[in-house]
Amino acid sequence: SWATIAGMEWDLIGHTWAVRMLQHHLSTGQLRHAYLFTGPKEVGKRSLALRFAMAINCSATTPEDKPCGKCLNCRQIQHMQHADLFVVQAESEGQVLKVEQIRELQHQLSLAPYQSNFRIGLLLRMEEANESAQNALLKTLEEPNDKVILLLTANMVENLLPTIPSRCEIISLRPLPITQLAAELQTREDIDIEKAKLLAHISGGRPGFALQLLHDPDQLQRRNDWLEDITFLLRANHRERFAYCERNLYSRKEERTAIRERLNEALHVWLSYWRDVLITIWAANIPLINLDRTDQIQQLSKTISASRACHLTRRLESSLTRLTNANLRLLAESI
Repeated sequence: SWATIAGMEWDLIGHTWAVRMLQHHLSTGQLRHAYLFTGPKEVGKRSLALRFAMAINCSATTPEDKPCGKCLNCRQIQHMQHADLFVVQAESEGQVLKVEQIRELQHQLSLAPYQSNFRIGLLLRMEEANESAQNALLKTLEEPNDKVILLLTANMVENLLPTIPSRCEIISLRPLPITQLAAELQTREDIDIEKAKLLAHISGGRPGFALQLLHDPDQLQRRNDWLEDITFLLRANHRERFAYCERNLYSRKEERTAIRERLNEALHVWLSYWRDVLITIWAANIPLINLDRTDQIQQLSKTISASRACHLTRRLESSLTRLTNANLRLLAESI
């Protein structure tokens, strides 16, 4: 059920402590005017915030039954189509959340609730908000309306102006232990333990990413393709590497946004690979991400130094931070 299965409250995997704390705020009538959910990408911030929004405006009569998942309010909020729910985010991941969006949100929140107890502003990926947008939000945070609740998500508190988190209840989510996530995936999704273990490792303990991979076979296949590509590139000469860039990024005649998304996906997969190589070189007692590439990673770790692997990792990290504004062709050829 929605609220009674240990470890899976609110139809979520993990984060039981956070669910129980939010349930306590609901049951005791001690709701804060703003909550900030932080943690790595696809760890479950958006899902938890959305379930909390459902619970806040759920029509169930007892707090223990909220969210029921069945009433009109719950169903509409779950699909982000509720008259009192306002979702604000950058146009696409990596873009900028602008001050005009915050001002429009403030206008909507100034009105009385239409069909429920609270108007809720759900601000996703607040780390993408520019300084003007964050400053504009401060007015709402400093002068809270008792019929308005703000739910913010961000990857790290440090990526926001200090005045934002200081006015929010902070819920810091972390990846689950690999074994816990694998066990819950096996039980919840009815998949064999080997697949559950692989998804738990690839996702690094992030439930959202694991479920995304499970329900999107194409993404899992692309990840396999990027890993096959790195195997090829490691033994390729410069001519073959330039040809690879041309073949995989520019012969397709894609728009810049599509090229950037492909590069972003490749860089994240390749970084996970080099992270595993470094862990193997150092013999660290840390689970590998690419469990299905263990033999290949072990072989490579015997032929490359830790300093060289660190250098390549830093280059990839630097490239990732420059994706938004760089000349993508030059960036890809440099990589």
